[in-house]
Amino acid sequence: MAPWAETPEWEREAAGAVYEQIVQFVSVSDGATLWLTKEEKSRFVDIAWTAQLYKYFGAPEPADVLDYDDLPPWQREMYTDIFEVIEH
Repeated sequence: MAPWAETPEWEREAAGAVYEQIVQFVSVSDGATLWLTKEEKSRFVDIAWTAQLYKYFGAPEPADVLDYDDLPPWQREMYTDIFEVIEH
């Protein structure tokens, strides 16, 4: 992990895109995302982030685009936290 100022430009742009996708999703559902499970929220972030990796790398390393079920628990929890912080 690196401070935001030291984070590569592509990664900051990708994070911004995922942020905007979550904001739009919450908005178009009129906040009904509150009813989603933690896993559903986490999967949303995972899919959005994976799409950004394909956007920037075309063919990212397989370890960077693991199937959701193969992600370590800490990463799935982090994705839930990201969604919920933005949601609120």
